[in-house]
Amino acid sequence: MAVSGMTEIAPLRTSSRVFLRALQLDAHIGYYAHEKGVRQPLVADVELTLGVHGFGGDDIHGTVDYGRIAEAAHALADEHVDLIETFAERLAQKCLALPLVSAVKVRIEKPRAVPGAMAGVEIVRVKG
Repeated sequence: MAVSGMTEIAPLRTSSRVFLRALQLDAHIGYYAHEKGVRQPLVADVELTLGVHGFGGDDIHGTVDYGRIAEAAHALADEHVDLIETFAERLAQKCLALPLVSAVKVRIEKPRAVPGAMAGVEIVRVKG
């Protein structure tokens, strides 16, 4: 069930999630000729479902460092990608490669794509 525009990535059960919202990116992105060689803003939301039943203790190895998610997104923003769909898929794959991550939801918004509107894509991927 979706609540306030959020899509569930797993049935309701005990789960642990880490998220990064509204990450501002200055990306080499765009399909059209006038978009090539020009950076454009993207906004990324990433939600990771972890294969842990809870967060016990102050051990960084029992979770995912938010900085690693941001680093992966910024690295992708430095490479030219034509479509935000492709950007989202690549970011999802990088997140799924992290230890403990069992599922990922990636939402990418491209503020300048359509005048007067916010265009974007949201994907959910499960490891395995």
